[in-house]
Amino acid sequence: MFHFDYFRANHIEEVCSFLQQHGDKSRILAGGTDLMVQIHEKDPKWAQLEWVVDISALQKELRYVREEETEVHIGALSTHTDLETSPVIQEYFPLLSAACASVGSPQIRNMGTIGGSICNASPAADPLTPLIACDASIVLQGVDGRRTLLLSDFYLGKGQVDLQPGEFVVEFVVPKLPCKAVTRFEKLGRRKALAISRLNAAVVLKYNEQKQIEFARVVAGCIFTKPKRLTEMENLLVGKTISRELFEQAGKAVSEEMIRVTGYRWSTEYKQPALEGLMERALLTAAEMELE
Repeated sequence: MFHFDYFRANHIEEVCSFLQQHGDKSRILAGGTDLMVQIHEKDPKWAQLEWVVDISALQKELRYVREEETEVHIGALSTHTDLETSPVIQEYFPLLSAACASVGSPQIRNMGTIGGSICNASPAADPLTPLIACDASIVLQGVDGRRTLLLSDFYLGKGQVDLQPGEFVVEFVVPKLPCKAVTRFEKLGRRKALAISRLNAAVVLKYNEQKQIEFARVVAGCIFTKPKRLTEMENLLVGKTISRELFEQAGKAVSEEMIRVTGYRWSTEYKQPALEGLMERALLTAAEMELE
């Protein structure tokens, strides 16, 4: 294990000041379910770590789910269990509730925070895919104030995020989905429990009484270094009548996009059919169609 010093912050301004002073040699400790494991396993990215900044005393300021007229605000210290069980999240973003319910064990969900999950910058983070599908924004607090950007723009590449010196994540803002929109989160892991995603998918659909799709958002997780909405696939779906054939075509379109972006690799032979099936399943279940 690496050796480091510990600092417990008591207010937000104190966190920013300390982070700016110590730069890359300091790291936020929220739930610790990622950070402490990585330190224990001597992850090379923490070889220069000198300070761990504990923000657990900021529960009052940073742990909440608050509904407003057109959006929902989520504090960065909200745990996966908070979001899994929140009536507001269950009502407006059931795919996010489902994703948080799939994270690790009850102990991990009770400790791990949404802010820590996102800042860990793993493309396999389960809550990330639904948040991108919902066009969530992330709010960053620094010594000079706050700035807000789309969550999809927060990621610079695998393991890299757009955090300036002295900044840390304080909140997520998620616009409410269109009325009568349906959602689905699907995950493929090595086993049913305690599994990190090998692939996941989040979809949001709205269709009319004639079963024509009026609105679509689609995100596939664990396949790109930067999370993004699959806008070409969304355009393929909008205006079409829901059908098994359409969703099968959409699944193939996603796998083709994966290959176009990442190239054909050793894992492609497995990932291509798995991704097609996972995406088709997510679309079918979102549209309340029976699975074969």
